[in-house]
Amino acid sequence: MKTSKQITFSRRSFLKTSTLASGGMLIGFNLFNACKQDVVPPMDISKLNFNDFNAFIKISDEGKVTIFSPNPEIGQGVKTSMPMIIAEELDVPWDDVYVQQGVLDTKNYQRQVAGGSQSIRFGWEPLRQTGATAKQMLINAAAAKWGVDASECTAKLGNITNAKGEMLSYGDVVKEAAVLEVPEDVKLKDPKNFTIIGKSISNVDIDKITTGKPLFGLDYKEEGMVYASVLRAPAFGLKLESFDATATKAMPGVIDVITIGDKVRKYFEDGKNNWSVRLNSNDKVVVIANSTWSAIKGKKAIKAVWNTESNLESTEFHDKSLIELLEGKTFNTMRSDGNVKKAFAEADKVLERTYESPFLPHNCMEPMNFFANVTDEKVHLVGPVQTPAAAATVVSDLLGRNIDDVHVEMTRMGGGFGRRLYGDFAYEAAEISNAIRKPVKMISTREDDMGTGVYRPAIKYKIAASIKDGKLTGYHLKEAAINSNMYGLIPNFFPAGAVENYQVDVVNYKSNITTGAWRAPYTNFLASAEQSFFDELAGVMGVDRIQLHLDLLQKVKGTSDERIQYNPERLEGVIKLVVDKSNWGNTKEGVYQGFSVYYCHNTHVAEVADIIMDKGVPIVKKVTCAVDCGIVVNPLGALNQIKGGVIDGIGHAMYSELTFNKGVPQSDNFDSYQLIRMGQTPEVDVHFVESNESPTGLGEPTLPPVGAAVANAIYAATGKRLTKQPYMNNINVEEKIIG
Repeated sequence: MKTSKQITFSRRSFLKTSTLASGGMLIGFNLFNACKQDVVPPMDISKLNFNDFNAFIKISDEGKVTIFSPNPEIGQGVKTSMPMIIAEELDVPWDDVYVQQGVLDTKNYQRQVAGGSQSIRFGWEPLRQTGATAKQMLINAAAAKWGVDASECTAKLGNITNAKGEMLSYGDVVKEAAVLEVPEDVKLKDPKNFTIIGKSISNVDIDKITTGKPLFGLDYKEEGMVYASVLRAPAFGLKLESFDATATKAMPGVIDVITIGDKVRKYFEDGKNNWSVRLNSNDKVVVIANSTWSAIKGKKAIKAVWNTESNLESTEFHDKSLIELLEGKTFNTMRSDGNVKKAFAEADKVLERTYESPFLPHNCMEPMNFFANVTDEKVHLVGPVQTPAAAATVVSDLLGRNIDDVHVEMTRMGGGFGRRLYGDFAYEAAEISNAIRKPVKMISTREDDMGTGVYRPAIKYKIAASIKDGKLTGYHLKEAAINSNMYGLIPNFFPAGAVENYQVDVVNYKSNITTGAWRAPYTNFLASAEQSFFDELAGVMGVDRIQLHLDLLQKVKGTSDERIQYNPERLEGVIKLVVDKSNWGNTKEGVYQGFSVYYCHNTHVAEVADIIMDKGVPIVKKVTCAVDCGIVVNPLGALNQIKGGVIDGIGHAMYSELTFNKGVPQSDNFDSYQLIRMGQTPEVDVHFVESNESPTGLGEPTLPPVGAAVANAIYAATGKRLTKQPYMNNINVEEKIIG
């Protein structure tokens, strides 16, 4: 990456006005490179209200700066890190910066999304350009006031100085700056001069979070609001035949009982194949009440009859072998290099393994909820959603409203992990409010979320490798997943390009159980399978497992294959760093190590797990993690993301599983579904590769590799290869730790 860069930033990317009631300067801006290019600013921008921008900078007469953060905040820290990037180039003290959540603007902006660890990656250059452009406008205003050339002036910490040593604060020139032309040529800082980026800064909402002040969707209230609890089918594939709400209607606090689902069902049947609408495609019974408790109690008293004809038994996915399960199905080849069949036919040895993973719920700390108020004038939606633009679009279609009528406000989310990519809860709230014409808050219980929601699909991988003359000559990966079309870029991740004969085949197994993205989609289990396989492969080949990876990466260096997504040099870098920092191969007696490396979500990660055995139970004591994510914007936030991903990955690989019986989830709360406990969390030792490359994602990339690192360490300790998650269900131990 060039450390200093001259850029051309179109004036049409900016909207600005100085006619604020409090005085000062307001700059609205197109935030991403993905912004629509044909946006036309309003003719009279002086009458714009704050809510007309989804993101902008406001500089007051006192020099205080408010930066509006546009992307949904689910704990990944973008509400802190994205404003940090603007503030860095604007050159203001962080103590003078205030951050507020922006609202959705579907006309002018795209990718107001939290998902895929892409917010900082996509926003890096535009956010820097925005801050630098605003700073240049202030410098130009000061230069005009002094009657000097702007090139003679510099800005630092919210002040502008000229060659004579005279100084003006930003607040002194905001009114003049607001009426100047937007400069098109600005320079970005050299990273070595960063004063905010690279410094650990606390979450901007930390005080509100720790003191319980309203931030989340569940906190939102409006005058006259009622509450709704939705009775959904108890098993996937069931349809509502009839219901008796007599007892419910007699309960204190219950206002009404209605049904919804017809609008969504019609929308789905009309061919608008929005995945999350499928969750709402059946009729549901809704209890309207004056409190959450009354609504939930009323729902439990409803007597419903469900049609079972369309129910699909999904446990057969687990009960049958991969060959039996897929008999007669046609695989889709995602990538094929060389001749895999020939390589296997000529091999001296062939290693073949099948790896299995269960369904997993998302288990967000804050259950699904959303507020809706549908009136003749507008549709007002408020709540925690990772895809606000998609929610607005679907609601406008469902209700037959113009998209301009739909106004979405984003609250902070108590977890997302992919669950809130799917706006079914927002559609339910909108359909309920449309039916009763009152402001309503739809609130789900934990049991609703776990029993009637979205799940990581159960997946099986069959991996085979051919060995000839001690060399890896062929690699064949087959994937079978429930309801999954999330094949994405995985055929082009490691070891693609490193093996001459290489093939990836996938097949989809249909089920009524709704599945979708789960933290680190595509790779959350694939990394465990492939890196466990490579560990065993190294043993079969009689080579060092670290050296096997390094040798394969040499074959990718200098490749002209543009399909390859990972960078072999950067992957090599994290491998060497983690080997050094983990004291690989030199641990004290009784400590066993496992290695894993993976690239996903644009970030390269290598991990080493240290375990001990206690009464036959593997205990993960430490995970050493090497990360190449480019420039680290906020080290404190980055560490939290990395450690959270590692711990989450260990917990689900070791303990978590959701099973179904005829479409009925067998766990609906934490008393029967095990997450990792505090006493089971290891030390996580994090090391960053120093880099001037543009930053990449951190919310997800550290989760996928850790499952294999732990499995490989368990093999080192026990000699047993684990191919099925959760691992603790497949280890013969005298005692299992559950708390």
